[in-house]
Amino acid sequence: MKWGYGSKSRCRQSSVVAVAEETEGIDEGLVESCWANLPLELLREVLMRIEDTESKWPLRKSVVACSGVCRSWREIMKELVKTPEVSGKLTFPISVKQPGPRDTLLQCFIKRNQTTQTYHLYLSLTQALADDGKFLLAARKYRKATCTDYTISLDANEMSKGGGTCIGKLRSNFLGTKFTAYDSILPYAGAKLVKSRSTRLVGSKQMNPRVPAGNYEVAHISYELNVLGARGPRRMHCVMDAIPASAIKPGGIAPTQVDFPMDNSGSSLPMRFLRSKSSRLEKSLSGPIETQREGSLVLKNKAPRWHEQLQCWCLNFHGRVTVASVKNFQLVASPENGAAGPEHEKVILQFGKVGKDMFTMDYRYPLSAFQAFAICLSSFDTKIACE
Repeated sequence: MKWGYGSKSRCRQSSVVAVAEETEGIDEGLVESCWANLPLELLREVLMRIEDTESKWPLRKSVVACSGVCRSWREIMKELVKTPEVSGKLTFPISVKQPGPRDTLLQCFIKRNQTTQTYHLYLSLTQALADDGKFLLAARKYRKATCTDYTISLDANEMSKGGGTCIGKLRSNFLGTKFTAYDSILPYAGAKLVKSRSTRLVGSKQMNPRVPAGNYEVAHISYELNVLGARGPRRMHCVMDAIPASAIKPGGIAPTQVDFPMDNSGSSLPMRFLRSKSSRLEKSLSGPIETQREGSLVLKNKAPRWHEQLQCWCLNFHGRVTVASVKNFQLVASPENGAAGPEHEKVILQFGKVGKDMFTMDYRYPLSAFQAFAICLSSFDTKIACE
């Protein structure tokens, strides 16, 4: 499995996940007596040092392993491990649903397989444009008569629509000019639930009965039609339904998922080790309760400049993009109702080509890895009417 998770063990009747090498052959009674009953002060000090020293993958799998020992270890680690917004680190599966860091771009890359129509998102482990990376998400493309679907999964090998690891999807219109991103988990209180046969739940498994099963719209992405056939890059327009416009301002807050909801058996889906005593909806969300009333954040692509000597449109990707492509873009916040400020100049998401089937994806707050990945997937789709 990915994320450094391996074999499963049981502690206090809850299902937890740990690294295979660490848990193989450990007796349940030994775990309960020797590890769960350590003095809390000593345990917190040990786990704090592990969190501080194991700051990068693959060493960070030790933090995940500690979270899988038992309930007391898990609860302490959940307190010590900060969200990507604060720490700039992706640790647990829920991290891909949480906004990125405020001050820096989190560097990732996407590998495309044109034969299988799959896309894999990795966290960059070095400054190199291509390294082994840490797997984050995977997507598979499904062509239909009237649209195209991309299912997004936490599992690199399981991307079926009914799979329990699917956490969302992206759907296009017939022309490939408009896309809607759906989250299979309630992204914020008051999110719009779409109920129709054409937009069925990505994963067929029912989660917390207090959270209706269905698709929740989190983003609408559109590409401007190029009716006259003018030369130039694509023009994008993204409405982030799940993020208020105030999130980009100093002190602004974006909704943050802090846990996966529980299923009827009391286990979290799709990853079960994040189990907590309470499955109340309000404990799985943070941030503004009613974001839709504030107005949604709108993103637009940063306008490139025409380079006379090179005779092409250019954007400054600071070395993260090396191949010219119509797919390359940078997104900034659009001042829909008011004057543009410094926050509207900051690049929130950039995507570009570095090889035949290799692309970089860098994002920051208030976008999450899941939202950024969905936006980038829309760029892969063929858009004859836009070029």
